[in-house]
Amino acid sequence: MKKYLVFGLLSLCLVVSACAKKQTVAPEDTEPGVEQGTAVDTNIDSPEFAEEPSIRDINIDSKSTLSIIYFSLDSSNVSGEALSTLKSNANYLKNNPKVNIVIEGHCDERGTTEYNLALGQRRAVKIKEYYVQLGVSPKRIATVSYGEEMPADKRNNEAGWAKNRRAETKVIVNK
Repeated sequence: MKKYLVFGLLSLCLVVSACAKKQTVAPEDTEPGVEQGTAVDTNIDSPEFAEEPSIRDINIDSKSTLSIIYFSLDSSNVSGEALSTLKSNANYLKNNPKVNIVIEGHCDERGTTEYNLALGQRRAVKIKEYYVQLGVSPKRIATVSYGEEMPADKRNNEAGWAKNRRAETKVIVNK
């Protein structure tokens, strides 16, 4: 009887410890040496930042994608080399004030669907923050996350995954 009691308790401990929630990713820190943009207020909790153009029932011109921003694994931090790309995209947007955009956040296939959707959204919002810091009105920018659902490269290796960890800025065409 004692054996069964000990076995039962050990089994119960094993089940309880296996069901414990585990944190999969450490919180992100700002990368040292990466320029944070100009001193424009980009409070993402402000009503102006939250007002986005609707992308429901509109056409997104996939031929008018501005330069793509790529990310490191499990990160929404913008690299130093991506800043020049963001500045170039922002200059185009400032010179074309009637153009509205949607920023699509994408991930590689690793991670759960829920995690990748959240990471894709963080990437899209981070790019939006930079555009706003660079002088683009937040009312012209919509964000969406596709997570892992729209890979740019279907290869199942690091080279393919690196191309899928991205944010694409696409022009919204009103037809």
